[in-house]
Amino acid sequence: MPQLHATQSIRLAAPATLLAQSALLAAMPHDVHERLLPHFSLVELAAGQQLGTPHSGPARALFPLSGVLSLVQQLPDGDSGQVAVVGREGLLGLPLFMGGDAMPSRAVVQCSGYGLALSRERLVEEFERGGPFMRQLLRYTQALITQISLLVVCNRHHSIEQQLCRVILMSLDRVQGHEVPLTQEFVARLLGVRREGVTEASGRLRETGAVACRRGVFAVQDRKALEARTCSCYHAVKAEYARLLPVACAQGHATAPILPRPVAAPSAPAWSQLSPVAA
Repeated sequence: MPQLHATQSIRLAAPATLLAQSALLAAMPHDVHERLLPHFSLVELAAGQQLGTPHSGPARALFPLSGVLSLVQQLPDGDSGQVAVVGREGLLGLPLFMGGDAMPSRAVVQCSGYGLALSRERLVEEFERGGPFMRQLLRYTQALITQISLLVVCNRHHSIEQQLCRVILMSLDRVQGHEVPLTQEFVARLLGVRREGVTEASGRLRETGAVACRRGVFAVQDRKALEARTCSCYHAVKAEYARLLPVACAQGHATAPILPRPVAAPSAPAWSQLSPVAA
């Protein structure tokens, strides 16, 4: 994972300004910030980049400041699909503090951005202190499990149009503005469906005026219309995050990123062709 600034540079940044970009970290008390801030590394997240590999333990945790990550599950026959989305409300690296060492899924950068990386040792040390840090990470874990279970059902039982609305809305909740940088091919790979199905669904959304599409971007024009056309899974996931992480969710959209946000849309690489990077 490319490092933009050395740890020394992060020591010079105001904790309240930097850590506020992660809703999960912003919800932590000041003493946690003081202990952890000197040990973060600022990293760039490039669209299409793979973070880690399945069945291998991550080298470090990642707290996104901007951008969107997709957790992707690949089956033995090569098919794959999105099972969860991670943004500023969460982190990547649950095995580090849950004791499982590895997860069967892998993470792919869906929308480019930045994140704060923290070593396994520092994360586990702070987690084992107990208190707010441990409780917040366990609550996030429960919220993520709920999201995974609902998305598995969603991918099985809901239409491509409903799933497309869910993908756009869940991404929109984690980026600034009203545009989501996603290609139709990338969405098709996330959902495990044919691109033609996504193209047809996108056309229907354009006709209703809910979104405008240009190459690599979905621009949301009528969010209420989009929410009305999505499935109940989106609303259920959002409600569970708000219940378990009320402070983090309230802060999730309160501040704009302090870093320049790349706008390049992800291409549609085969998952197996992405270069693995330690997460």
